[in-house]
Amino acid sequence: MFQSITFVFSVWRAFAARRRMIPPAAAPVFALLFALGGCASLEQRQAEVMAAATVAVPGAWSVSAPPLSGSAPAPDMLAAWWRQFGDERLERLIDAALTDAPDARSAQARLRQARAQRALAVANLYPSLGVSASATRSRSGTGTGGSGKSQTLYTAGFDARWEPSIFGGLVDAADAAEADAAAAEAGLESTRASLAAEVALEYVNLRSSQQRLAFVRANVDSQAETLRISEWRELAGLVTRLDVEQARASLEQSRAALPGLEVARARAEHRLSVLTGQAPGRLRETLRDPLALPAPPDEIAVGIPADTLRQRPDVRAAELALRAEIARTAQSEAERYPSLSLSGSFNWRAFSLTALGGSGNLTRSLAASLAAPLFDAGRIDSRIAAQTAARDQAFVAWEKSLLVALEDVENAMSAYANGRDQVDFRRRAALAAASAATLSRAQYQAGLVDFQRVLESERARLTAQDNLVSAEAEVLTAVIQLYKALGGGWNAAGNAASMEPSRS
Repeated sequence: MFQSITFVFSVWRAFAARRRMIPPAAAPVFALLFALGGCASLEQRQAEVMAAATVAVPGAWSVSAPPLSGSAPAPDMLAAWWRQFGDERLERLIDAALTDAPDARSAQARLRQARAQRALAVANLYPSLGVSASATRSRSGTGTGGSGKSQTLYTAGFDARWEPSIFGGLVDAADAAEADAAAAEAGLESTRASLAAEVALEYVNLRSSQQRLAFVRANVDSQAETLRISEWRELAGLVTRLDVEQARASLEQSRAALPGLEVARARAEHRLSVLTGQAPGRLRETLRDPLALPAPPDEIAVGIPADTLRQRPDVRAAELALRAEIARTAQSEAERYPSLSLSGSFNWRAFSLTALGGSGNLTRSLAASLAAPLFDAGRIDSRIAAQTAARDQAFVAWEKSLLVALEDVENAMSAYANGRDQVDFRRRAALAAASAATLSRAQYQAGLVDFQRVLESERARLTAQDNLVSAEAEVLTAVIQLYKALGGGWNAAGNAASMEPSRS
């Protein structure tokens, strides 16, 4: 007898090592059932499904340029990439967004919900135990007068019920809930990474709008001075009224650009307020003073494509969502097989509270029921087909996440590498245009050139300055998008362990 019990529990331990969510009380029943036939683990089923993937991950990126390094990015630097810009205001804004943004708080609530649902699915694997007590007073009558004897019947007891997961249906449901919880955690990290990038992008929009406003205002002042010069020259009879009106038209056109730039600045400021969980306008004093755009890093380590796919939280979330659908597919397939239900009760009945605990008043019951589908007009098959289609959708979504991740990195790398060259070209153009505008004004004041030359040179200077700020902002945008595409904004190494499925 002892050897038989040892064999039963050895089989149980072997199975529990694969499916770590079966309650210890179920050991004898499950060991005997699963000793007769194996059951594929969720990891095995997931490997079988993912083996059909058609996405070939390249060994290297197609874009290679001096600012991009092939070495693997440091996890700590990648996790908080925005600190490399050395802008304290940007750091404070991102830190506030990661905790107070509505999207972050919503993702945290989804994670709490998923964890609660996981706990519920795990609880379904365990027996339920209840306690009950009652008191019933009755009176036996001898006639219509009702003068018989009165007595009170006291009952108390325990009831237990358990549905062991013979063919893994409840275990698969718990596996699916656990994968959902891990996917919600990865989704929270993906939301935080997106928030950090969005705040940084809006911050760049804000600072570039402020710089463009400063350039336009400086040009307005310069053109106002040019207008006064043309008016003096008209009074002196050196030029006609045409020069004055042309100078006035150029001045007003420059002034007309100010409202649009102010709208862009205000929009970026308001968006930053909302991203940090505040009402629009709350950051006006904090961000009122214009500052220079942060300087992009001289070099960015990008690693290899496989590194990026491991670092991206959205890719992991898609993989875990696929894992959940695979488990739910197995759960629906278990409906084809019999289900076992066990129940039992211990009850005491007595006509006095003092006699309630006596052994002679104890009643016991134990029941077991086995149910299996015979005919359901195809309901189970339809549910399995629907769930299989849901699994296939999750598989395609996972494959798409791989492709999108690779595309994001390639696009950001190309924009960053080429944007740096564009900044160099536009900086030289801005310097030349500023010098030409200064010379043309001096020559016009000396009467050496006509006013048309002055107008053309001032327009060229304003355009070159605006283009330079736009190019610098585009490079920073590419840097931010590259960090996000590489999986920046969360600590992949530090969170990997916490995101592994846990049986709790």
